[in-house]
Amino acid sequence: MRHVLGPLLVILAGLVAWEALHLGVANSSLPSPLETLRQMGVLLGDPTFWKQAGQTFYAFAVAVVLSTAAGITLGVLLGMKRLAGEVAEPILVNLYSLPKVTLYPLVLLIFGLGISARIAFGIMHGLIPLTLFTMNAILQLKPVYRRSAAVMGLTSWQTAVSVILPAILPQVITGARLGVSLCLLGVLIGEMFASRNGLGYMVTHAMERGDMPTVLAVALLIAIVALVANGLLLALDRSRRPS
Repeated sequence: MRHVLGPLLVILAGLVAWEALHLGVANSSLPSPLETLRQMGVLLGDPTFWKQAGQTFYAFAVAVVLSTAAGITLGVLLGMKRLAGEVAEPILVNLYSLPKVTLYPLVLLIFGLGISARIAFGIMHGLIPLTLFTMNAILQLKPVYRRSAAVMGLTSWQTAVSVILPAILPQVITGARLGVSLCLLGVLIGEMFASRNGLGYMVTHAMERGDMPTVLAVALLIAIVALVANGLLLALDRSRRPS
């Protein structure tokens, strides 16, 4: 009950603040929560919206699967070799600090204007955080885990799969939660800058028309999807902890 009450109070406070801001600006540039929910209902009944959402969530799902698999694999490979991890960490941190939107023209040159560019841009956002979380978790792992694996005669692959990954799973899930949100952000930015379909394009097109209820309704739906995905990963993390 305590886990539900806190988020509900935050949502309620957010709605009250939203309504107060709507009344404060007193114009149509910021629709009220009720107007936004009404527009959300209209969108959910529109087949065109589902077609656009399907494009976005397909790119998002592929980006999450590929960035998660690559991020965990790269993090394990770098973490198992301490020297490689210590050399790679500052390089990855500096790469991640680059404003990735400046690299999007290069992504477009490589992948074209299709859905591949949006998937690649989503992976660029989600890959490095998960790699860093996984690598640092292994570097900080107690040596007893590797010594036990060596005593049992496990190969490097068996050690990684049956000893290391189970031991660092909470940190991997935390990195995955961050990576999922960033993948969605990357896909949406890609759609907003160079696409003719997807929810990001839909938001940009609505902004050009001054259709703020649609902008906020789509943004709210995207936020709900991100919160649900994050909540599922959080529940997975909690289910593995001893009660």
